Amino acid sequence: MKLRIKYTKTGVLRFIGHLDVMRLFQKAIRRAKLSVSYSKGFSPHQVISFAAPMPLGMTSEGEYFDGEFDEITSTDDMMHRLNETLPDGVRVLDIVLLPENAKPAMSVVTASDYIIYKNDESDMNQIDVLLPFVQSLTDQNEVFVMKKTKSTEAMADIKPFIYDLKGCENKSSYIDYKGNAIYMMLASGSQDNLKPELVVTALCDLAGIQYNRYDYMVHRLETYMGEKDKFRSLCEIGEQF
Repeated sequence: MKLRIKYTKTGVLRFIGHLDVMRLFQKAIRRAKLSVSYSKGFSPHQVISFAAPMPLGMTSEGEYFDGEFDEITSTDDMMHRLNETLPDGVRVLDIVLLPENAKPAMSVVTASDYIIYKNDESDMNQIDVLLPFVQSLTDQNEVFVMKKTKSTEAMADIKPFIYDLKGCENKSSYIDYKGNAIYMMLASGSQDNLKPELVVTALCDLAGIQYNRYDYMVHRLETYMGEKDKFRSLCEIGEQF
């Protein structure tokens, strides 16, 4: 049986990497005594796969992974058993049973939305400086920034991958900040992917200030599947049990 699990990653756990998150859940599943399926062969491992990996330093309330289980109880019971074993900052929010023909989470992700707010450890409050330029960037037909990959570095137009961009107040119960923030919905996934830092860089260029990643905090609200204007959260394809 295929399950999709939604979880948070907040607080100091933003400093642990994706591989550590995988190991954390592998151990949590064993401690919770859930009947996870194992692969065959000489080195069996739990059959779990994660959706869009989150960069180090970012927090989120919309992370997902899929798992295959030999036996299941109920959504509430499995959530409770997992949360009893997890550290502060990581909490399971939902578990749904997927249809047999459901594609893996990592292959269906198409968008994510974020809140960008001031880092309390920074003396600079650049959010208020950037907010007047949000509409200007939205109105542009093209937005070119330097985009780096593992092997190349080139100017790229990121405007097609910005689905929404605006100022906002606190939209999350999992983070606490003072002052204004910037909301953005961006392309995410294996085909089209835009990091929120690149949008902030473009805003800094418009404002005539230098981008410093340590002036800002990034929090992911949700991870979506589907096409533009028809986005659904990854859990909507399944049902609680």
